Amino acid sequence: MDLEALALRLGYRFNEPELLRRALTHRSFGSAHNERLEFLGDSVVNCAVALELYRKFPRLAEGELSRLRASLVNQQSLAAIAQRLELGNELQLGEGELKSGGARRPSILADAVEAVVGAAFLDGGFDSAREVVRVMLGNELESVDPATSGKDPKTVLQEYLQARKMALPQYAVVATSGEAHEQRFQVECLIRELGVRSHGEGTSRRSAEQEAARLAYELATRA
Repeated sequence: MDLEALALRLGYRFNEPELLRRALTHRSFGSAHNERLEFLGDSVVNCAVALELYRKFPRLAEGELSRLRASLVNQQSLAAIAQRLELGNELQLGEGELKSGGARRPSILADAVEAVVGAAFLDGGFDSAREVVRVMLGNELESVDPATSGKDPKTVLQEYLQARKMALPQYAVVATSGEAHEQRFQVECLIRELGVRSHGEGTSRRSAEQEAARLAYELATRA
């Protein structure tokens, strides 16, 4: 466990490194685990993101703000943050969880992100925790769009193409890998009229399609 390197990626140096260590300890490893920190961090993340959105979009109503927050704070997005920060490499897991791929499991990764924020809150207060959240969600907070956020990528892409009277994209599974209990799918998304072709990967066909649609939308809007 390289806490110093992780602290650099988080942009925050802990006064009590043991708090960060506990945030990265799954209950399968021992009794000093991260579940209480995850409980605390869940509320802190939601509060920090709510504050950022409140200030960024002064004209949006409560319902729209809630929708945007839900699009930013969910298991999938938090797990993606954990992967970007390489939290899986730092997790302390029991032998069973290690063997079953717990370091890649979205629920464990998302919980670890919340636990890290909870640890930062205990270590340095809300301002410190909010800065950690800003580092974690920086790009997402910067690019969040009320017109599209909260909608799944396939819906966003479909609406974009329909508004321009273009044919719907075509999706096809191009590869599968892994054992039955850990299978991964690779899906291609093709938009013939724009010459756009993208590939997404996920633990289900649906998640792979969503990732392919997200990448296709980025390519389409740049075309």
